[in-house]
Amino acid sequence: MHTQYNILAELENSTVVAKYESPERTRTGYQSENELENSLIAQLQQQGYEYKKSLTTDKQLVENLRVCLQKLNNIELTDNEWKSLLSQIIDPSKGIQEKTETIQRSEILNITLDNGETKNIRLIDKKSIHNNILQVINQYKPEGGTFKNRYDVTVLVNGLPLVHIELKRRGVNIKEAFNQINRYQNDSSWSGTGLYDYVQIFVISNGTDTKYYSNTTRYAHVEEQKKQLQRKKKTDANSFEFTSYWSDQECRNLPDLDDFTRTFFAKHTILNILTKYCVFNADKQLLVMRPYQITATEKILQRMNVAMLNKLQGSTKAGGYIWHTTGSGKTLTSFKTAQLASKMVGVEKVIFVVDRKDLDYQTMKEYDNFEKDCANGNSNYKILQKQLNDPNCNIIITTIQKLSILLKKKEENVDVLDKNVVLIFDECHRSQFGDMREVINKRFKRYMIFGFTGTPIFPKNAGGALQTTEQAFGDKLHTYTIINAINDKNVLRFRVDYERTMRMKDDVESKDVWGIDTEEALHSPKRISIITKYILDHFAQKTKQGADAYNYSITTNVEEMSKAKGNGKITEQRERKSTRGFNSIFAVDSVPSAIAYYNEFKKQMAEPGNPKLRIATIFTYTANPNDDDTGFLEDENPENAGQLDQNSREALESAIQDYNATWGTSYSTDGDKFQNYYKDVSLRMKNKQIDILIVVGMFLTGFDAKTLNTLWVDKNLKMHGLLQSFSRTNRILNAVKDCGNIVCFRNLEDATNEALALFGDKDAGGIVLLRPFSDYYYGYDDEKGKHINGYKEEVDRLKEKFSLDFLLGGGIITDDQKKDFVKLFSRIIRLQNLLSAFDEFDAEKKIINEADMQDYTSKYIDFHDEMKNHDEKHTAELIDEDIIFEIDLVKQVEIDITYILRLVQEYRDGNCKDKEIVVKIMKAVSSSPDMRDKKELIERFIESMTPSSDEQNVKEKWYDFLTQVGENTMLEEGQFPYGNKEKQTEVTDLWEIYVQRERERELSAIIEEENLKEKETRSLMETAKINGYIETNGLALTNILPPMPLFGAGNKREEKKRVVIEKLEEWLRRYSGC
Repeated sequence: MHTQYNILAELENSTVVAKYESPERTRTGYQSENELENSLIAQLQQQGYEYKKSLTTDKQLVENLRVCLQKLNNIELTDNEWKSLLSQIIDPSKGIQEKTETIQRSEILNITLDNGETKNIRLIDKKSIHNNILQVINQYKPEGGTFKNRYDVTVLVNGLPLVHIELKRRGVNIKEAFNQINRYQNDSSWSGTGLYDYVQIFVISNGTDTKYYSNTTRYAHVEEQKKQLQRKKKTDANSFEFTSYWSDQECRNLPDLDDFTRTFFAKHTILNILTKYCVFNADKQLLVMRPYQITATEKILQRMNVAMLNKLQGSTKAGGYIWHTTGSGKTLTSFKTAQLASKMVGVEKVIFVVDRKDLDYQTMKEYDNFEKDCANGNSNYKILQKQLNDPNCNIIITTIQKLSILLKKKEENVDVLDKNVVLIFDECHRSQFGDMREVINKRFKRYMIFGFTGTPIFPKNAGGALQTTEQAFGDKLHTYTIINAINDKNVLRFRVDYERTMRMKDDVESKDVWGIDTEEALHSPKRISIITKYILDHFAQKTKQGADAYNYSITTNVEEMSKAKGNGKITEQRERKSTRGFNSIFAVDSVPSAIAYYNEFKKQMAEPGNPKLRIATIFTYTANPNDDDTGFLEDENPENAGQLDQNSREALESAIQDYNATWGTSYSTDGDKFQNYYKDVSLRMKNKQIDILIVVGMFLTGFDAKTLNTLWVDKNLKMHGLLQSFSRTNRILNAVKDCGNIVCFRNLEDATNEALALFGDKDAGGIVLLRPFSDYYYGYDDEKGKHINGYKEEVDRLKEKFSLDFLLGGGIITDDQKKDFVKLFSRIIRLQNLLSAFDEFDAEKKIINEADMQDYTSKYIDFHDEMKNHDEKHTAELIDEDIIFEIDLVKQVEIDITYILRLVQEYRDGNCKDKEIVVKIMKAVSSSPDMRDKKELIERFIESMTPSSDEQNVKEKWYDFLTQVGENTMLEEGQFPYGNKEKQTEVTDLWEIYVQRERERELSAIIEEENLKEKETRSLMETAKINGYIETNGLALTNILPPMPLFGAGNKREEKKRVVIEKLEEWLRRYSGC
């Protein structure tokens, strides 16, 4: 039953429309890209945008910017004053991130007028958003650049391009529009005035599908493209996976461009998004909030507004709860809610309450990342008291325990008890209110209480002692379930192995592991040994250790961060590192089980041939380690291990000492040292420095790590506990991470279906869970009766239509055939990536052997490179725009330099006589996106050690190669092993020497050919080797170029930049990973 009251006032128009009704469609027949563009512009005009049809050049863009900014700021600037302002706006030393910071944080610029006065000039009005001027332009032609481009449609806000829309005709894959924007960045968006670097949001559409994303998603993607040219790695927050749909408040997506335009581009909506619902975080990423996040925020703000006007404070009528599924970004939503609520007239404090100290630390860290020093943490109730009494502390993060202790001490003075205080509870399904609820009721007179949860408490799962979430907080204000999140591709589906689908070694019966329900059997050493062996045998497969490496941002000062106390301001040091695959958590049912498994892992990893994984464990005392009937996970206390029995504490102490030995730390089970151990483990899990973390209850709720993809389960889970635990694995990271892997050593199928029915709907399983192996392998009919081809069917088609004899025979392959091959092989690669998580997908089931796969992949990459290197017009003629290459997935079957050098070693050991090995090497190199750029280098290396006659041996040939006149200047005699002809040296050593010399020789040649500044160039390239890409924004590249006239040489300067970038990128690409 929902509370009824009079609404005396509403907030401004809701940013997200409540329930959208599509108008009747008048469109009939085919719609070209040009017609789509004209229709969009006409719709924007109807919505009040001014169409500047003739504005297509840099000069016109600058002139219009001047007119708009003068109008917004109610001032007429002289030419000199305008020149001063424009120089700040188009400052060439600023890149995309710096210009984003200008719009998001420092939109007011100061100029000195001709009369000596200082004047503030707003670029955008964030207080009165309808003062801003909205215009639309199309077919803008940037000056300069590598290629001539025309941009589709751009929305100008006060003359600045803040939203860009890229269109493709209906029927073309929307991803091509995403890729087109990337091509603009490479070709021309940096040229001319650079005003297009101010774009905050990109919209991509093919008319049927429309999505949006932030400029730093695009920026990261562009930077990633540089790396893909140089190291071909994939990172987070950079790709199509991070684009979003727009929807109404009922979470009904609005993909059609007409519907999207009517809602997203409604004036108040787009201006609210740009001015209120973007967060530029400490990592210099622009986070554009999703519609469900904005809706939840505004629902809370509206409830607060109504409560204060109707004097409803002090009851659940002034509150409510938000049901947003785990992984959907609740922390960002709560941050924005707290930030906006704290600025509302009449609100004294916003208190963000978590129910565990570790979440206190984690939330503080995340809030600090959203906005530095925006919130106040506290290490004890005394500090909390000071903050509550301090008028400058607007947002406070604390634990329910500290708040409870303070409020129970009636003698302690708390000034805000009779003022408007907003209480926001995180993960409110775990808040076991009891006495705390009574204390809040008694002490706070005018509270407004709100909760966020991914798994609410309903009557069905409440149990006798608990309130439902609605009883505790009031009305449900907004819902975004796991079904919504998976449909929107904001989280991944789960791939669950039960007893039906899991397969052990051929000589191990499933009954040896599953279907055993006695305590003694469940904890028998034999069963623990079998499960441990299974995990070790399957770790690499489940966590995709064979996939290509990718760049990932990690914390480097882990121990320092872990030992920081309270509000101690330790600056987190982060850097991008290359990593491979993912990591995992192993959930077990008790402390004795955790100890037994940890010791068994140590024992088995010590055996020859077993993988040496980085294993850690953490646990504390729990009164009831198993779930009760409601499915709640018993919370462990991360603050101390003092309640553990002696044997358990000694075992934990031993495990911590192993951890200390690995990481050079000094933690223990004592007090603060144990708390710091918890933090250290948390950070190293996020860094992917721990392969398997064995837990009982910790880390199964409230812990997020994007690199975590697998949960091993030997524990009965249900309801809340099951979905919360499973959800540790399904954060989006990159194309290779396509699902969350759940490997159950107990039969949890019924429990899984029950949890999904409760927190999704009765048919949730078909959406949330991956299909069985046979469906993806053999094909299946979907719910509409359409047959979806499986892996075997696609491979059979490949062999029939594109035999290797046909592809490699030297005959003519038409453009249409290339297109068909690319489409078909892309599907096979995607299916192979999906099937790789299944045990059944062995070598026999793969059908295509390794050698043939290399040949197919080689042709696939040939076509990719061929299309990439053609100019834009020819590319459009060569192949349809709906072709999307799956290069990231190709890398999972990647050939790396270690593999190549093993073959070279084999060739050398045979005194370089077996030419078949050389053929095998070149075939492997051709099939690898990463190794292709090194092909010439590898050929020269092999040639350098191949004797020219039967009398000459490999060592003599290598010595001659290194001591050629003029070629040994970079290495002294003692630096290369064959300087001493008697010394035996491995091929890997020879390769390092060879690469070192060739790398230096080529870089010196580039510096000389292009007349570059040597010191600055070497410094730039040293940084590039670390980062994996060359920084081309700001002054980084300009500083290495030779002096050139500032005026009259614009095109020559840009051409020089382009040539230098191409040469340096080719150099970095060739030698990266060598």
